[in-house]
Amino acid sequence: MGKLIALDYGKKRTGIAVTDDLQIIASGLTTVETPSLFSFLEKYFNENQVDAIILGEPKRLDGTDTHSSEDVRKLKEKLGTTFARPVFMVDERFTSKMAFQTMIDSGLKKKRRQNKALVDEISATIILQSFLETK
Repeated sequence: MGKLIALDYGKKRTGIAVTDDLQIIASGLTTVETPSLFSFLEKYFNENQVDAIILGEPKRLDGTDTHSSEDVRKLKEKLGTTFARPVFMVDERFTSKMAFQTMIDSGLKKKRRQNKALVDEISATIILQSFLETK
């Protein structure tokens, strides 16, 4: 069994989280600049067995598409064809708020909580954990 990898896509940065090989625990991996996402993933997939990609699906509170929904759908298609792995979408509403609250609850100082890359990485972890719970 291989890992699952989750992406919290953004135009500037993409947060990335992975599971262990047994697909039990979700952990933050890193945040990469979005233009270098595919090169990062190619290298990661060459070094690790990854069974599927989990992608955060942006939605408004009422469930309708956001301004970035179309970009994420295009990314889903490109990921699936480029890496020949299934790509699953997970509702990402509230993940950034949950990530920020997690940072507060874990006692991170205000300066560290302002690190948007860390918020993206934690958001990807929440997306992945959500997927694991529904599996």
